[in-house]
Amino acid sequence: MQKNPRIIAQKLLNLYRQSHVIIGGISALNPIFIDEADDTVIEHLDALPGGRFLVAHIENLRSGKTPMDSIAPELIPYGGMMSTEIPSTQLSDADIDELRKALGSFTPDQDGLDKITELNAVKKFGIEWMAGIKSALADDIDLQNKWNTVTTTQRAYELWKIASDMISAPMSERTRAEIQAELPEFETYLPMFGDSGRTLLTHLREVVSV
Repeated sequence: MQKNPRIIAQKLLNLYRQSHVIIGGISALNPIFIDEADDTVIEHLDALPGGRFLVAHIENLRSGKTPMDSIAPELIPYGGMMSTEIPSTQLSDADIDELRKALGSFTPDQDGLDKITELNAVKKFGIEWMAGIKSALADDIDLQNKWNTVTTTQRAYELWKIASDMISAPMSERTRAEIQAELPEFETYLPMFGDSGRTLLTHLREVVSV
């Protein structure tokens, strides 16, 4: 099954941000960055908040500027506290009305997410749609609160897919490092899926504790 490049990009960015707590540190992660960051993943990485730092690091590794067991001092992440860039696309009154109606009937499931991503207002932001809409709704607290439900749902489904893929794949030190980096988010979002989510979370914790 072909992997979603946006999900891969987010996974790599999470690993990068958590490199200081992963066994083996940046030396263990650099081969993962090289292996998994193809051109499409790089495009998605470059659009994520803070992703340009990881893109620069990967370029340094590929060019040989940075050794495979190292990272340039200016690109070292600090617990995820990297500068963010929010898209500045403006929404028209028609866009806002469309969004308001859709958020009013939003259901927190895959069908609800599919309907949201088909909105013209959302398509304007491309792959940065979650951050873009949140920024555009900054002055409307009611709509922003409703939008938070959308982003929470989207992230939950992404993490369910990531966790399921990790558990079903042959376990390796690389996979354990990835689970370790993602575990705080898994613990936040997987319980949203009820007993099946909690069971999956238990498996992930067992893998990390081995």
